[in-house]
Amino acid sequence: MKKSVLTRYRVMAYVTGVLLVLLTLGVIAKYALKLDGADGFTSVVGIAHGWLYVVYLVFAFDLGSKAKWPVRKQLWVLLAGTVPTAAFFVERQVSRELAAQIAEPTPVVAKA
Repeated sequence: MKKSVLTRYRVMAYVTGVLLVLLTLGVIAKYALKLDGADGFTSVVGIAHGWLYVVYLVFAFDLGSKAKWPVRKQLWVLLAGTVPTAAFFVERQVSRELAAQIAEPTPVVAKA
C-alpha cells in the first residue's frame, strides 16, 4: 500500500473532525445560547462538513479495502466522521497500525 493512501485519509480525517467539532459548537451556540450569527455559521459549516464527509468516506473506504480490513473495522472507521472528536482517535489508531505495513517494502517476485 502506498503512503499517499494513508496521508489523504489522515488529512480528511482531521478536516472532517475539525468541521464536526465546529458544527457541534455552532449548534450549541445557536440553540442553547441563542447567539446572533450562529445560524449562518452553522449552515456554512454544516454544508462544508457534509460534502467533505463524503470525500472522507471515499478515502476511508479506499484505505480499508487496500488494507484488507474486516467489514466491522471498516464501518467503525467510516462512522468516525459522525461522532465529534472520534475521527481524531480513530485516525491515530489507524496510522499507528498501518505504519508498519507502509514501512515494509512489498517483496518483488522475480519472473523466470
